[in-house]
Amino acid sequence: MAKVLTTRKENYAQWYNDLVLKAGLAENSAVRGCMVIKPYGYAIWEKMQYELDKMFKATGHTNAYFPLFIPKSYFSREASHVEGFAKECAVVTHYRLKNDPEGHGVIVDPDAKLEEELVIRPTSETIIWNTYKNWIQSYRDLPLLINQWANVVRWEMRTRLFLRTAEFLWQEGHTAHSTREEAIEETLKIIDLYSDFAEKYMSIPVIRGIKTESERFAGALETYAIEAMMQDGKALQSGTSHFLGQNFAKAFDVRFTDKNGKLDWVWATSWGVSTRLMGALIMAHSDDNGLILPPKLAPIQVVIVPIYKGDQQLGKISETATRIENELAASGLAVKYDSRDTQTPGWKFAEYELKGIPVRIALGPRDIENNTLEIARRDTLLKETVPQDNIVSRVKELLQNMEESIFSKALRFREENTYKTDDYEEFKDIMDNRSGFVFAHWDGSAKTETLIKEETKATVRCIPVEAEKEKGKCIRTGKPSSIRVLFAKAY
Repeated sequence: MAKVLTTRKENYAQWYNDLVLKAGLAENSAVRGCMVIKPYGYAIWEKMQYELDKMFKATGHTNAYFPLFIPKSYFSREASHVEGFAKECAVVTHYRLKNDPEGHGVIVDPDAKLEEELVIRPTSETIIWNTYKNWIQSYRDLPLLINQWANVVRWEMRTRLFLRTAEFLWQEGHTAHSTREEAIEETLKIIDLYSDFAEKYMSIPVIRGIKTESERFAGALETYAIEAMMQDGKALQSGTSHFLGQNFAKAFDVRFTDKNGKLDWVWATSWGVSTRLMGALIMAHSDDNGLILPPKLAPIQVVIVPIYKGDQQLGKISETATRIENELAASGLAVKYDSRDTQTPGWKFAEYELKGIPVRIALGPRDIENNTLEIARRDTLLKETVPQDNIVSRVKELLQNMEESIFSKALRFREENTYKTDDYEEFKDIMDNRSGFVFAHWDGSAKTETLIKEETKATVRCIPVEAEKEKGKCIRTGKPSSIRVLFAKAY
């Protein structure tokens, strides 16, 4: 297989697009701004779903499903919510088509106009809180911890596969609580859960923080996020958790009777991650040869490729390869034996490098004679010849080493491209010529935040949770500041 990717250094954006297409992850659809997630890409997303779903259920959440269509009037009940999403909403106005009597094909039937227009969900707070009104009456009904796996539509004008599409897949949690403290605890619990998933399963180091008011989720009192650095130095918001206060409970009249018989509004949270995580996975680790997948999320963790001449050699190799395949599978690993005779071993090697299979085993006639095999790991491309005995323990050791190695490499890259400055000229130079994360003082003003964005294209990604108080002066205005915030250019 010939080289199929633009290099990262040559054109990072094109490299990303090449990789998504050539590795068989996704492609653009006939619908503008929408994508087709192909089987291999969807298999990776299913692994993410599986692990996240286990984490949600372990913390007491259950899954449900709510309608795709939301009455338009629901959005008017929470003013900041509708303001935040109005420009991205797709609206259904009619429910029937008919043949054009003038012979111009199919047209919308003007007599089939909906009594109330329906918004295709950009997020589900409104329809869910309208439902919760029927589910919650007493403190005995709380907390209510619900998650749904769904698709949403946000009418984006500039799209990029996985990172920003008009329709995308995600999970959205919506919880109801009897006290402010419980709701805040839930908000923090989930952002920690997302952080653990990113670092332990995706092998991506993240920074947890609070969004500024201008970057906050529409309708929330506080938004927490995790920010990850991609290999071009840009930030990618990889998960958010919102403390909604009582805003949606008041908008939809969701009240409960507490233990003392007092009637009060319910406290709420919402939180979610999306197929944008696929973009993070690609950009955080992959190289010019293709994907590098963390072992825990790889649909195929080990591939076995026979090297042979003629059917007789293949028969002998297949006996050993099948035995090894069964041993690895019995230990819980996802393994594939590729005995196709339509492609050469070299072509297969390149294909599996492109697809990011963590471990590749090559098996030839000499290996059968010597009771050995060749193992190559995807991240370093290093090869070693090892005995066939104890292959399971060696492969598991390699996978563990690889997981730790790619996390360490991503962390080291972030550290090497993270700066602290109090000089605005240096700040601009970093954004223009180096890219990366910059910790700098900010005066807390939305006006200053906008000014910095206009001048440098950098935004306040978050106010880090772990940040220590430090007196200083705003990088742009010189006004007093008590903490450094995280600035970066972002996707």
